[in-house]
Amino acid sequence: MASGSDRNPIIIGGLPSQVPDFDPEETQEWLDSLDAAVDERGRERARYLMLRLIERAREKRVAVPEMRSTDYVNTIPTRAEPFFPGNEEIERKILNATRWNAAVMVSRAQRPGIGVGGHIATFASSASLYDVGFNHFFRGKDEGDGGDQVFFQGHASPGIYARAFLLDRLSEANLDGFRQEKSKAPHGLSSYPHPRLMPDFWEFPTVSMGLGPIGAIYQARMNRYMHARGIADTSKSHVWAFLGDGEMDEPESLGQLTIAAREGLDNLTFVVNCNLQRLDGPVRGNGKVIQELESVFRGAGWNVIKLIWDRTWDPLLAQDRDGILVNRMNTTPDGQFQTYATESGAYIRDHFFGDDQRLRAMVEGMTDDQILHLGRGGHDHKKIYAAFKAAVEHTGQPTVILAKTVKGWTLGPNFEGRNATHQMKKLTVDDLKGFRDRLHLPISDKELESGAPPYYHPGRDSEEIQYMHDRRLGLGGYVPMRVVRSKPLALPGDKTYATVKKGSGQQSIATTMAFVRLLKDLMRDKELGRRFVLIAPDEYRTFGMDSFFPSAKIYNPLGQQYESVDRELLLAYKESPTGQMLHDGISEAGCTASLIAAGSAYATHGEPLIPVYVFYSMFGFQRTGDQFWQMADQLARGFVLGATAGRTTLTGEGLQHADGHSQLLASTNPGCVAYDPAFGFEIAHIVQDGLRRMYGPDSEDVFYYLTVYNEPIQHPAEPENVDAEGILKGVYRFSEGVSGSIPAQIMASGVAVPWAVEAQKILAEDWDVKADVWSATSWNELRREAVACEEYNLLHPEEEQRVPYVTRKLAGAQGPFVAVSDWMRSVPDQIARWVPGTYQSLGADGFGFADTRGAARRFFHIDAQSIVVGVLTELAREGKVDRSVLKQAIDRYQLLDVSAADPGAAGGDA
Repeated sequence: MASGSDRNPIIIGGLPSQVPDFDPEETQEWLDSLDAAVDERGRERARYLMLRLIERAREKRVAVPEMRSTDYVNTIPTRAEPFFPGNEEIERKILNATRWNAAVMVSRAQRPGIGVGGHIATFASSASLYDVGFNHFFRGKDEGDGGDQVFFQGHASPGIYARAFLLDRLSEANLDGFRQEKSKAPHGLSSYPHPRLMPDFWEFPTVSMGLGPIGAIYQARMNRYMHARGIADTSKSHVWAFLGDGEMDEPESLGQLTIAAREGLDNLTFVVNCNLQRLDGPVRGNGKVIQELESVFRGAGWNVIKLIWDRTWDPLLAQDRDGILVNRMNTTPDGQFQTYATESGAYIRDHFFGDDQRLRAMVEGMTDDQILHLGRGGHDHKKIYAAFKAAVEHTGQPTVILAKTVKGWTLGPNFEGRNATHQMKKLTVDDLKGFRDRLHLPISDKELESGAPPYYHPGRDSEEIQYMHDRRLGLGGYVPMRVVRSKPLALPGDKTYATVKKGSGQQSIATTMAFVRLLKDLMRDKELGRRFVLIAPDEYRTFGMDSFFPSAKIYNPLGQQYESVDRELLLAYKESPTGQMLHDGISEAGCTASLIAAGSAYATHGEPLIPVYVFYSMFGFQRTGDQFWQMADQLARGFVLGATAGRTTLTGEGLQHADGHSQLLASTNPGCVAYDPAFGFEIAHIVQDGLRRMYGPDSEDVFYYLTVYNEPIQHPAEPENVDAEGILKGVYRFSEGVSGSIPAQIMASGVAVPWAVEAQKILAEDWDVKADVWSATSWNELRREAVACEEYNLLHPEEEQRVPYVTRKLAGAQGPFVAVSDWMRSVPDQIARWVPGTYQSLGADGFGFADTRGAARRFFHIDAQSIVVGVLTELAREGKVDRSVLKQAIDRYQLLDVSAADPGAAGGDA
């Protein structure tokens, strides 16, 4: 046999094998020993010996390749399990009562006349996992800190409610109000974890699959960030995320694992409930999802704990000297394990143990019933405790616990492991009787046969309930619980905003830069400045924010362990363990998760942070819109900046960078206050009001979205007697027409306001039209207020009818009204029904493309000359000008020739 030195040099697991062999004879002895083990004891025994050698090598700090997958057995061997400190008998009774009430709550919600449904199988599989956490690990907030942050799996919410009922945190009326939030108010319960709907109970909305995992990662990171910067002591907080194996297929679930490992987030534990089922069937019918996930997490740098078998397997595994049982476990696919979960003990004996005499001999002394009850580790309190304890004590890495369970566990043969289990919501009387018997609950047949099944409570003075309260008292209070302890911030006065309100003079700057200038001034405030959290997806330089690098610095828990290539420059890239800027790389999903964690810190840790997330406008609401809903659900606050906004301001980049619709998407989010400002002084008023609304004495649970542009313009100084109310409510008259005899109105937002001003001049000089220009800072807010007025009027017909602000504001202005923006027409069309006069809009409907700004605006017919023709068209419609002038104007301005347009200001690139 060739020695190692005779083989071709290779790299194994990142370790070089081409090191010189200083003792070929010794090497050959080791190889001969391995050959002998294979020949005499078989491959399984040899494999075991190799694994033990690798394990010992690691103990001796010998560098060996990392194993991506281990045997299909528990990571923690029986001999290494710690003492279980709880009373397992009492905990079993508590869990049985919780299981029953969770199932009954969903079943009662499905009764005739209600039929709102619910899910019971997910909690049935994960109930023991939660119970061990509640009894021994999850820290509450009674000690004055943030406690632990627990991301509960959304479909398991019935079990969390059922436990809260036993603790008198919820009443029977609450349980009967499950999924009936309005009709059973104030007792209604939300379907899933939802802080906005239950702001004193839930902390984290998790049922949009995949957002729980990524949210937990960035919550753990935010905890470290806040601690490093001295804002809050989060050293005791641990983040738990309870997830499903099917949920791990979502890209957000696994997409950011490496940041948790890279930053050593040992304050984070994923608990993946591997019941092997999706909503429709097996997660990996022909494969093994636990093995697959183990490889993924190990490869990402996580500590992996597999919790597969319960204690009933321990004696069998102890007999497995040849590894034949482990081999059978390794090679049996998940789909077959699901079949075993639904079959008899005799079937398991014949099919799992039966075709190998050594396996069959292991269970000869066991009855079919005993074989049937060979269980999965995710249902064994002692083994769960061992896994959880190992996770919280592990240092240097985040931990994932892969816990194998049965979906629908204890619910009976009609539910357990069935493909349709997820959609089954109601238990028959026979199901209930079998369920009751299995849980040993004192409920009579008569109670189950007459009407809705009853809830079970052992009594407030029972040992079970006292045990529950004692355990929660020892762990610092009840979980889940959302507590807001933060105080209003001392906000800076008008002086801080003065510089931006002065305008840009002769200098042309983009509104993005106007915002950055204001942000610099705000960050100089001694109290407020340290609370800003800057977030960007690898685009700080694009947005002119590299000026923050030397002072605010980029957060990195390891600091900067290299000499920066631009270290001699004034704006050098600078990382620091106490940095203020979060640089999450090219990951809008990661950045938005940071935004949410920072924006809800006022509740999570009682310390308000002011996140400012700046991104390419196109890649915000379109790309991570689900997370912005999550942000609103979690009552998070902060500023979101859609930079390089508009469909024609970034035309050098082309279609995929041209945003003409994010304002419309933002309008669908009730928690989002969206503005499209044109000038620096508008931004100053909006930001000042946003800080007041989100962080002042009467704080609101909203977040602000501002679209800002990359096109440089001259910003005027704030006008005397500026209409601040109009800026904040959504519209004000920016420029009154001074010449011309035919009245008209132009409404514009954002970068379109200068086009409107130019059109105003052309209309006066060429067509005797006196047009006023209105800056529509927020089409969305105008519509929102108008809708609220109409709803009030609908329900209060005998009261004085309210008139929408936009109607009142434009009253007296002689139309027609022409609206224009760098958005699709649907954005300004939101207010059409409330404008008091003829209304028409111009917009950038369709796909974007690469060209000059002028050409793009001429193509979409939103440039100044197109606005002129738009106004003349509406005047002709009203008979105020002759229709013949329309063709004259089109020809005069060459509106049909895109190439005839002035290219406009350079800088179509980001």
